[in-house]
Amino acid sequence: MPINVNQTELVMTAGLASQFPKDRLPQLALSGRSNVGKSSLLNKLVGRKSLARVSGSPGKTITINFYRVDKKLYIVDLPGYGFAKRAPADKAKWSALTDSYFTSGTMTAVAQLIDLKVGATADDEMMLDFLNQNGIPYFVIATKADKLNKTDRAAALDELRLHPLIDPKAAIIPFSALSGEGKDECMKEILKMVGI
Repeated sequence: MPINVNQTELVMTAGLASQFPKDRLPQLALSGRSNVGKSSLLNKLVGRKSLARVSGSPGKTITINFYRVDKKLYIVDLPGYGFAKRAPADKAKWSALTDSYFTSGTMTAVAQLIDLKVGATADDEMMLDFLNQNGIPYFVIATKADKLNKTDRAAALDELRLHPLIDPKAAIIPFSALSGEGKDECMKEILKMVGI
C-alpha cells in the first residue's frame, strides 16, 4: 500500500471554518449519523485503538477532526447527524460548520457510512441527495456488518445496491470494526478516491 497508516495524527479539531487546514493535501470526509461507527472505522483503518475518541453520548461533538495520514492525505471526521436530543442552537451550529466545510473547496471525496442493520435512514437519504445534487464523489461503507446473519446481510446489501439515492457506480463495502472485515477494501477505495 502506498501509504503508512502508522503515521497518522490528529492535527486539528476545528469548531470554526477559519481553523480548517490550508495546505493542499487531498481530503476524504467520513459522513454518517451519530453512532454509525465513524470513530471505530477510523481507529481500525489506522490500526490504533483510541486515536479517534468513541463517544459515549452520540452527537455530542460539534467539531470537525482532521487526521493527517502519512503527510499524504487527511481523513476528516465530520460530526454525526440525526441526533434527537440536541438543542436547536446546537443543531444550527452543526449545520453551519458542516455547510462551511462542504463549501470550502478543500474536500476531495466522501465515505458515506450507513448502518447495515438499520439501512439508509431519512437523514442518510438527505445526505445522499446532497452529495448527488452537488456532484460530490462518494462511496458507501456499510458498518456493523457483523451484526447480521448471512441471509439478512445479503438482503440489506441488496437494498443498499438498489437504493434510488445511491449512485449505482458507487462502491458499497461491508465493514465490521469488530472483525476488521472490509478494512483493506475501505482503505483501497479511499486512496483511489483521493488519487493516491
